[in-house]
Amino acid sequence: MKISPGSFEVDLFPEEVDSPDHPYAAQFREILEGVAREYACTLISFEVDKGTVTFSFNSDELTAEILQILNRSD
Repeated sequence: MKISPGSFEVDLFPEEVDSPDHPYAAQFREILEGVAREYACTLISFEVDKGTVTFSFNSDELTAEILQILNRSD
């Protein structure tokens, strides 16, 4: 079993978006899967709970890139 290098939890949608099958969540998942293809990796988890999205990839490189973006201050 491969262990996830890191998970991200983002408050992204209104609380009514409470399922990965919701159209907003499904569209976001497609975006994440496209990013995974660009990095030749896989989206290994994707959950939605009351507007909060939790996801992870099996790529240390992509995880590091996302952390850099999230840590940038404006």
